[in-house]
Amino acid sequence: MKSIRDRPVARLAMASVMAVGLAQCDREPREQPIDAEPIIEAPTPEPKVTTPASLDRAAFLGAISRAGSAYATGASPTGADPLVGRTFAIRLPFGCGRPDPAVPTDNDGDAADAGLPTVTWGPENRTLVLSLTPGDWSDTALIVGSGATDRWEAVEGFWLTRPWLGSEACPQTIARDPLGGGAGRADPQTVGLASVHERDSSRLGRRDGQAYRFTLRGEEGRAPVPSPRGYRVVLEGRFASFPDGRAIRCRAASIDQRPVCIAAVQLDRVAFEDGASGTVLSEWRPG
Repeated sequence: MKSIRDRPVARLAMASVMAVGLAQCDREPREQPIDAEPIIEAPTPEPKVTTPASLDRAAFLGAISRAGSAYATGASPTGADPLVGRTFAIRLPFGCGRPDPAVPTDNDGDAADAGLPTVTWGPENRTLVLSLTPGDWSDTALIVGSGATDRWEAVEGFWLTRPWLGSEACPQTIARDPLGGGAGRADPQTVGLASVHERDSSRLGRRDGQAYRFTLRGEEGRAPVPSPRGYRVVLEGRFASFPDGRAIRCRAASIDQRPVCIAAVQLDRVAFEDGASGTVLSEWRPG
């Protein structure tokens, strides 16, 4: 049996144990450390490969300018020509002034106008005739000198008039220069598209001297009114290549002359458009 004196000691010990227990109960539980998430860099998305748009008049003339400059400086381009295989849709404005006088209906195109679009009055000025006769370029120096005569059976050419004009619309009327002393002559043609036809290929797309032609008639027997902004020829297709693998070939008689440059192409569509409204008047799909 414990003595009376031992009881306060026991009580004190018990109180200490209880205080420690209460202190542990009041202590907030420690938060468990959270492992940091690893930083993962998102992969850089690959650039989307888009199909290049068809070359228009301005883009084609830019390519012609670069080819002419390379020829004049004697540079020899290396590597594959990015132009080969690309599509194009090139518009040629014409008929920007008054229509020419009527021509005989059996005339399928004057040699001087070969490769150039024209608009003329029909008989008695009662119709308007839009016409484009491809030029026969098979025996020209640019084709013969390229070594393609054994490869191409026919080459039909089209000139791009006013190659300084990037716009597809008719130019504005320019007042006569008082220092010019009269009306100036048109510059020689220096930019063209050569529609090439392989030997033993289909003859459906060949014109063989026949003109693309469309006749505009007025309403109720009246003469048609010429479009105030002329007309346009639309040439669509794909660039081909000369035997050297280039799409464009240039030549010049001297260093003081602008090179004549032509591009080998395969035509898919030829059309006449109204220059003011853009309305398609007539079209041909050689293939």
